[in-house]
Amino acid sequence: MSGETRTPEAPEPVEPTPGSAADAASEQRPSAAPGETRSAGAAQTDVLHAERVERRRAGLARRQITGLVFGALGVVLVALVAPHVGEGTRRFTFEPPPDASGVSFSPPALITTVGVLFVVTAVVAFLGARFDRLAMGLQIVGAVACIPLVLAIALAQSRSTDTNVINLAVQSLVLATPIALGAMTGLWCEHSGIVNIGIEGMMLTSAGVGFMSYAVLGDANSTTWLWVAVVIAVLTGGALGALHAWLTVTFRVNQIISGVVINLFALGLTGFLRSEVIIRQGVTTGQPLGRVGIPLLDRIPVIGDQLFNEQPIFYLSFVVVLATWIVMYRTPWGLRVRSSGENPQAAETLGVNVITIRYQAVILGGMIAGLAGAWFSLEAQGGFEDNMTNGVGFIALAAMIFGKWRPWPAFAGAVLFGFTRALGSRMQILNVEVNDFAIPSNFWQMFPYVVTLIVVAGAVGRAIAPAAEGTPYERSR
Repeated sequence: MSGETRTPEAPEPVEPTPGSAADAASEQRPSAAPGETRSAGAAQTDVLHAERVERRRAGLARRQITGLVFGALGVVLVALVAPHVGEGTRRFTFEPPPDASGVSFSPPALITTVGVLFVVTAVVAFLGARFDRLAMGLQIVGAVACIPLVLAIALAQSRSTDTNVINLAVQSLVLATPIALGAMTGLWCEHSGIVNIGIEGMMLTSAGVGFMSYAVLGDANSTTWLWVAVVIAVLTGGALGALHAWLTVTFRVNQIISGVVINLFALGLTGFLRSEVIIRQGVTTGQPLGRVGIPLLDRIPVIGDQLFNEQPIFYLSFVVVLATWIVMYRTPWGLRVRSSGENPQAAETLGVNVITIRYQAVILGGMIAGLAGAWFSLEAQGGFEDNMTNGVGFIALAAMIFGKWRPWPAFAGAVLFGFTRALGSRMQILNVEVNDFAIPSNFWQMFPYVVTLIVVAGAVGRAIAPAAEGTPYERSR
């Protein structure tokens, strides 16, 4: 009809090429609705990925850099390590002695095989885009092959002839328990828009208050009071979460400073409780949570008795990760939490009470941290020591970044860090020597923190946090 004005159609969005940087970004942010203005976080994401594409054009792609690292390691293994390790046969066992089943191997042969695999991985990384999937697969296989490689080198340089790999895997999962719980704490807080570096303090305070309650109320020798102490530890974490939310949401205190305050408060409070309450009570150790066998599963040959006969909080950590994934990504409340951390102003226009949501998410995260604190004093040790969390809260933040703020990848990061801690302990047991020089235990104790530094420095790529994370929110008037 004449005189009728027609609105020009918007150009169709260009689909990112599979495997490109933009494709990786699409998993990190929700798509904008038709007619919706792109948020500041989405614009920031576009800028970051434009920079990443420009760097890729200017130099080597990340897979090629990784390939170079694998290639260099492969050459070193084949040319320098394999010819100089101890001869003889070693075994990876799967059961406790005696009569443990296992696999025998020659350390030089295994090291050479892994070295050749690394060199092949490096070559494939430079074959072009057609071989990207193969290159990625080989790099994953190479990363997994590092586990038997390290154990083989350790056995070759040790007087021991075998080591139980199933036990090492179980120990890795057990040591990953507080890390995974701490990572879930960080997920709930940061997806709502609140940075929480006070996870360490929440864990430590919960561990101290929990064991103090157990010692005072039940003389650290009562199953009923033990479970009451676990509940008290969880509530203590929730109380510290409420304190963090009160400071950062209501008074809009700098969120980093609030977390530091909680960590310092935890050190002082738990030190006082231990010296003035727990020691004066005369009960410094107690009966921890007992093992619980899962019916039928604990009868599986080889792994059943070692994996499915553990303590309750260990099992609860899997439940927490699963529940976090379901609630955060499959429920309306989880969507409100994520929208509060991505674009709180837009969430408010849709009727979301951002302040209430942030309070709820941070308190829930604090309660999960409280459960992690209970793991330390009421399950793993049955006692409380000063600073017994030993930096696990900060490692949990690294696991969260490793997982790019997603529950299951963050859990995988927790298992990785748990493995580094278990591996350090195993190396001390094997008493690894290099040219008759015993490697000090302090070296292996710092191993998990070295891995943490590598991850935080960006070895897994640049992760993008929720857009409104760390930004104080004020209601529109």
